[in-house]
Amino acid sequence: MIKQIIFDLDNTLYSPRHGLEIRVMKRVNEFVAAYLGLSAEEAIEERRKHIAHYGTTLEWLRAEKGFTDIETYFKAVHPENEADDLLPDPELRSFLQGLPCPYAILTNAPIEHAERLLRLLGAADLFTEIFDIRRLNYRGKPRPDAYRFVLESLGQKAGETLFIDDVPKYVEGFLDIGGRGVLIDELDEFPGYPHEKIRALRELNSLLN
Repeated sequence: MIKQIIFDLDNTLYSPRHGLEIRVMKRVNEFVAAYLGLSAEEAIEERRKHIAHYGTTLEWLRAEKGFTDIETYFKAVHPENEADDLLPDPELRSFLQGLPCPYAILTNAPIEHAERLLRLLGAADLFTEIFDIRRLNYRGKPRPDAYRFVLESLGQKAGETLFIDDVPKYVEGFLDIGGRGVLIDELDEFPGYPHEKIRALRELNSLLN
């Protein structure tokens, strides 16, 4: 029986059609290019070569490139106006309020990004906890310790918790520790994904019965 739900934020609680995450990745690549002194194309290739071994670009930069100015990175990647076109979503609010168990947020982004987006979506008051990358000591999904920290903080067991994310390796990381993970894939970008998958949040209700 599921007693707790943990949601990712970006491209999970709002549609990837907004393009918000694409703009975030553009700023990430621009930051990497400037920091490493590379062209935009070189930065993208360098990041692609290494990011598979890490949960975030920030973790890679800190581990391999001697990067330390974390707050400057966050301000560059998540400016205050990053989501000004994101509108309140009454359907999301209604869906969340109808869930049969508590729910929290787990994001590899900083807390200010999470709070900003949840406020714009009209859902800032609904989540019991927000676990952001700072709270995870900058080592987030898909590291097992990140999931275990969240579960321990919530007082929940992996087998009684459902985690939903739009990134396959993050979902699979939760499956690996014995939790129930569901991929949300609105645009069907991963047609061969071998585990539970939904196209829209409202489909979760059928998995909780």
